[in-house]
Amino acid sequence: MLIEDVLRAQGACTVDIAASQSEAVDAALAHRPDLITSDVCLADGRGPIAVRTIHDKLGPIPVIFITGTPEECDPCDPEDIILSKPLDHVAIATAFRHFTRQPQ
Repeated sequence: MLIEDVLRAQGACTVDIAASQSEAVDAALAHRPDLITSDVCLADGRGPIAVRTIHDKLGPIPVIFITGTPEECDPCDPEDIILSKPLDHVAIATAFRHFTRQPQ
């Protein structure tokens, strides 16, 4: 199951996919997200930098980092949720519900 499938199963209405730092920022500016999921390492940059750029332009948005390199999640906000790969669908669903305040 893909991350977007897990998010949709939890109630996400739209999911934008971005492989690079610049695509992530462009997607967020085109359609303000209620929640950001990101890897730390992106094609042309870093997820935490993309998130900071998005926050600077749009204000605070909850973030779930799903990464194989959690120790490299810098700069990350203490309120961000950092999940380690391999993907754990239950952990992703739980993190989504945490930010959307949905019951389990």
